[in-house]
Formats: sequence, structure tokens, C-alpha cells
Amino acid sequence: MGYKGPISQRQRRFGEELQRLRAAAGLSAPEAGALVGMKGPAVSHTEAGRITLNPERLEVWLDAYGCTDLTYRKVLAEMGRSTGKGWWSNFDSKVPDLSLDLAELEDRATRLDNYETLYIPGLLQLPQYTEAIYDGGSGKWDTATQIEFRIARQQILTDGQQREFHFVIHEAALRMLFPGVEVMRAQLEHLLDMGEHPNVTIQILPFAAPSKPSHSGTFLLCDPGCVDLATIVLDVPGRAEHSGTPENIVAYRRKFQQLSEIALPAVDATAARGRNSQSSWGLLQHLLYPLQL
Repeated sequence: MGYKGPISQRQRRFGEELQRLRAAAGLSAPEAGALVGMKGPAVSHTEAGRITLNPERLEVWLDAYGCTDLTYRKVLAEMGRSTGKGWWSNFDSKVPDLSLDLAELEDRATRLDNYETLYIPGLLQLPQYTEAIYDGGSGKWDTATQIEFRIARQQILTDGQQREFHFVIHEAALRMLFPGVEVMRAQLEHLLDMGEHPNVTIQILPFAAPSKPSHSGTFLLCDPGCVDLATIVLDVPGRAEHSGTPENIVAYRRKFQQLSEIALPAVDATAARGRNSQSSWGLLQHLLYPLQL
């Protein structure tokens, strides 16, 4: 059965995984199709995310491709079986497709690792901060709807789905005053509050970091419960780039680990008392103080 409308990132990734597995097994598209009663072109369309694949055919292919990882098989099956519908469906045609893709990726994830350099991560932004980002308009998209969408995304932080969030934020983002002093004061206080949630880790990468960061651009790593099926989201002006190649997954996991190692210890009010700016909690307090005067 063919998909109607734009092909989502999830659909593309599902197809890419099928193609990668088939190529690794040394089978051509017609050979793989013969295993499940499909023509070669139908296999190609499936691998391009244009048509669905029923669970029975998926199981046959995974067996033929020598895939024995039960966790991988389970998560891949869920990816292929998903309808792609969720709360974000209410915003269809009201926000960019890349925003819908991001919401679906986040909703499917069990762990999200996010590195940001100049802005507070979207999942941690207050509405007033988001409004300042969109100040001046956002093209054809309604600003109020964009803000509403971002607020809706943030419900995954506290929806009880046992997701883990790890944010590494460069100090530069904390010193930006474009939203105004009052908004930034509230935003820094919000980071301190969110850092106390047991499933949220917030670290600050200070200007005084003892070693050079391994990566300068922002990125988000969404892990759906199987790291081999993780997706890397790179923030590029006007669009988002996605990657799920094994090489890039390994590389960006290593980059995030290196960033977290040189960043300050995570926000933790109890552990940070008396440590001044030698922790993320302390540096946030240090930056917050002049904004309270």
C-alpha cells in the first residue's frame, strides 16, 4: 500500500534500514522481492519509504538478511508498523514538515542527547523565549502556532514515559540577552528547575573549558530504544539534516560523550552548594545574579 502525502523521516529511515540490511546480505532487489512475492520495483519503492511493508514480509526479510538482534528487530518493526499519527498530527500543514518529523522522532525516543551552542534547547524554552526567537515572523508560518507547537513538544519531559534527556548547553547561549533581561532571568531559573527532574541532565559547557570541544555545531541524537536505529538531527539554516548511518551514529555518540566530559557537572542544587561556578548549577546561579539586580 502506498503512502499518501509527504514521506516522513520515520518512513525514509525505515526504508534506508531495509536497503542497508539487504545490501549487507548481498541480495539484489529482485532476489529480496522473490522471498516475499514482490517485484523488484516494489522492493525499491519500499526501501524509498513510498509504500508500506506488512510485518510478515519484514520478518522474512530480517531472517534472510541474517538479522538476529531481537531488540533491533522489535524497534524496526515498531518503526514500520507506526501510523505516524500523534498529537503533532493536529499541526499538519500549520508548521513545517521538519517540525512534524522532529516531534515524531522525539516521541518515539527513549533517550535524547542534545548539544546547543547559541540557543536554549527547544524542549527547555519558556514561551517568552521562543517568542523572542520568532520575533519578526517566520515566513509563511504563523508565529503563535509555532510557539504553541514548541510548548506541546515539551510535554514529553514529564509524560511519565521513562525517557532520559541529556542536554549540553554552551555558556554562550546563557549570555544571550535578545529576549530581554526579564525573560532570560526566568529562562535561567527554568533551567535550574528542570535540572532537578530525575530524568533530565543539564550540563553547561563553559568558556573556560579546559580542552577544545570536539564539535562546534548543534545536534540532537534520538535513540528509540535501539542505538543502531538512532537518528542524528543536524540543525541547518532553514532545514534539518538527518542521518542514521552506523558510522555517524558512532561518531556523534562519541562527540556527545566528549562534550559531556569537558562540560561542568550537571545541575544538582544539593551537590553544588558551596562550589561557586565549578558546576553547571553554580554557573547558572552566577549568571543569574546580575539579572536579578
